[in-house]
Amino acid sequence: MGKVLDHLTPELQAFAMRQHVFFVATAPQQDGHVNLSPKGRDAFRVLAPERVAYLDLTGSGNETSAHLLENGRITIMFCAFEGPPLILRLYGQGRTVLKGSNEWNELLPQFTELPGARQIIVVDLDRVQSSCGDGVPFMAFCSERDKILQWAESKGESALSTYRHEKNRLSMDGLPTALGQD
Repeated sequence: MGKVLDHLTPELQAFAMRQHVFFVATAPQQDGHVNLSPKGRDAFRVLAPERVAYLDLTGSGNETSAHLLENGRITIMFCAFEGPPLILRLYGQGRTVLKGSNEWNELLPQFTELPGARQIIVVDLDRVQSSCGDGVPFMAFCSERDKILQWAESKGESALSTYRHEKNRLSMDGLPTALGQD
């Protein structure tokens, strides 16, 4: 049976931290594409029962940052692929914390720093919802993929900065991202 809360209970925090993958969904206010991205690695953190964050790696796009800058709306979803069935959705207002800022320096020690890290997404929760998850299949975790880390390491920070400047300053719909604000 599903529940609706305004914060993460210790049990739901533990569930989220055990998952190997989570999904992030955002959308622009009006026209434009809804974005849904899978995230992996040890990138998710519970900062408080009403606040979470994840370390975001450099990728081909930066839709989440653009949508958060425009309207702040974000949903993070976890699914139990092992053990008892459960789906956990975290709804809230998010923001992008950029590399090199004071807040980045305060938050980063809570994460394992990974090559290619470009920003931290922080979410203030206004709704926490669980549901049964009976329709989610069992799937076994084998390992993390290392290609994104190897790619970032091979580029180096200077080339990554150039890449982010060229590829991550605007969303696919032309909306500015937090990286486009400098």
